[in-house]
Amino acid sequence: MSKQNILQWIKNNQSDFTEMAKKIWEHPQIAYEENYASDLQASKLKEEGFSIHSPIGGISTAFVAEYGSGKPIIGILGEYDALPGLSQTVNTVQEPVELDGPGHGCGHNLLGTAGVEAVIALKEVMDECDINGTIRYYGCPAEEVLSGKTYMAREGVFDDLDCALTWHPWTSNMTLNMSMQAIVSIRFHFKGIPAHAAASPHAGRSALDAVELMNVGTNFLREHVVDGSRIHYVITNGGLAPNIVPEHASVWYYLRASTKEQVEDILRRVEKIAQGAALMTETEVYSEIDAFAYDTLPNEALNDLMFENMKLAVPLAYTVEEAKFAQELLKTVDSNIVKMTHNSTNEILASDLQNDKLTKGKVLTGSTDVGDVSWITPVGSIMVTCAPIGIQLHTWQATASFGSSIGIKGMHFAAQTMALSAYDLLLNNNHILERAKEEFNLSTKDKPYVAGIPENVKPKTTNLA
Repeated sequence: MSKQNILQWIKNNQSDFTEMAKKIWEHPQIAYEENYASDLQASKLKEEGFSIHSPIGGISTAFVAEYGSGKPIIGILGEYDALPGLSQTVNTVQEPVELDGPGHGCGHNLLGTAGVEAVIALKEVMDECDINGTIRYYGCPAEEVLSGKTYMAREGVFDDLDCALTWHPWTSNMTLNMSMQAIVSIRFHFKGIPAHAAASPHAGRSALDAVELMNVGTNFLREHVVDGSRIHYVITNGGLAPNIVPEHASVWYYLRASTKEQVEDILRRVEKIAQGAALMTETEVYSEIDAFAYDTLPNEALNDLMFENMKLAVPLAYTVEEAKFAQELLKTVDSNIVKMTHNSTNEILASDLQNDKLTKGKVLTGSTDVGDVSWITPVGSIMVTCAPIGIQLHTWQATASFGSSIGIKGMHFAAQTMALSAYDLLLNNNHILERAKEEFNLSTKDKPYVAGIPENVKPKTTNLA
């Protein structure tokens, strides 16, 4: 009856976590500045008897909440950072709460809160049934800049886990059997010689010329990288005025590929292009790595477990008002995009469950620092409907959805799934832990985890521009 007790506890107490998710949605803060969400969640967990360890990895908004003792040690990963420029009310027309302000266009107000809900529900059943073991909630900052978990991993906080579970808001309910790409975030800074651009251009050496030549070289490189790779950049500093030869200029790159090794090879070549641009322009160049996240390593044993527990969770059902909200919101999205992402059931709000094994080995083009954790310990992951099919992440429409009752329902469904799955893992039903670890060990053989961010690089807790 303990699984039913978990579901009943969540039903009886879900209003507390609905309020938490809404409060975090109403107080969006970007990477490394998530003080409101971090404090709110840590305070709730401390109140419930969890021990809180913070800061982690030099980050004040990172924490670990722990309950119980001994083995197994089961982790649940949470996130709570928002995105810049995506402020939006719960509305079907674009209406920012704060012009150019941040917003939860990736649903991290839901993601972390579901984890808090799950571990507290699990703690109640552990006490009631005298279940041994340790559960942890990881308050992970700065996922949107793909580095929070890397700094936490560098400190070793995931090393003793038997496994971890996580989820992400999406437009369907599915196990994440696909991998996500590895990524490096790196900035190149060029230094030249200033001069009057009209009177004495010959005396100057343009750092901006170097940036532009680097970008040209990198664009030619696109033809010669592995399929599925992504190279994208923005010029973050192009000089101060047209009549001054720019002394300083900078460009910020994201390099993605299916594996960390592939990213390392692309990075090696891009660094040579930067050196060539500096040589051509007689400037100097140096670089700094902001993030270097691994590709994610799916664990079929854990994903299968989570899928079985998705079947036990209270099914998702939507009201007439929610369906109307979804329809009106989709009218603001390009109809071709909606058609491309629609499913075979013609549902706009997906309630069916998917565990497609044929997707194993395929790679999504996005990235996440969950990848780092997945190379340290087995990680199970699901996606849950929190927005209509056709809504894209990192948009104002996503922010509206994730602040609505549609997003909240998905959050509670995810919390139920994770709590039920963690319960099975604590009891090690059907030797699930051994199977998950065997799969993990085969996948990581001779590939020990080494943090991609160099030891001398510290978290950028301010000035993320």
